[in-house]
Amino acid sequence: MDLLPASLPGSSSAVGAPGAMNRWDDDPNLGPVVVSEKEVAARVVELGSEVASDYRDRPPLLVGVLKGAFVFMSDLARSIALPVEIDIMAVASYGSGTATSGVVRIVKDLDTDLTGRHVLVVEDIVDSGLTLSYLRRNLRARQPASLEVCALLVKEGRQRAPLDLRYVGFRIPPDFVVGYGLDADQRYRNLPEIRAYHGPLPLD
Repeated sequence: MDLLPASLPGSSSAVGAPGAMNRWDDDPNLGPVVVSEKEVAARVVELGSEVASDYRDRPPLLVGVLKGAFVFMSDLARSIALPVEIDIMAVASYGSGTATSGVVRIVKDLDTDLTGRHVLVVEDIVDSGLTLSYLRRNLRARQPASLEVCALLVKEGRQRAPLDLRYVGFRIPPDFVVGYGLDADQRYRNLPEIRAYHGPLPLD
């Protein structure tokens, strides 16, 4: 028996169809689009090409920082025409729901030995830079051959630590944003674009 997909392109239930996007437009917690779905997709392809060119003789190990980077890393990895490897780590930053103190706890560590590896850290968003600074120190202590960072978003004017980012997707205003992996109290990660968030902010 031939099976048909649950929804066909052009149908109201297809992902990205106008009917599917209306539900986001009607959400009172969501503000204006900061980076559109098309802009994100195009920039991720560009980043993937840059990474493939820079690492053509030394395929990197992509280290995704959960949970926010899981969507970005998935798309980025598929845009890199190299046999990359992937590992993930999860961290918890102490502070308010909108700012970090820079005190970080590793919740899920890497399974891969970084010794002699070319490591590319994949981050969803860089705010103060304090968490990223901690991660860099921690990962460098594991003696990789090289360590670079690819961040989808950088909030302008919020940095309290040097960034030195090899790859940046977009620089955005210092507003709270959700979508494409970014959340508000674990919600809106599945929003296909990046929008300002006007709802109640998480407390921790």
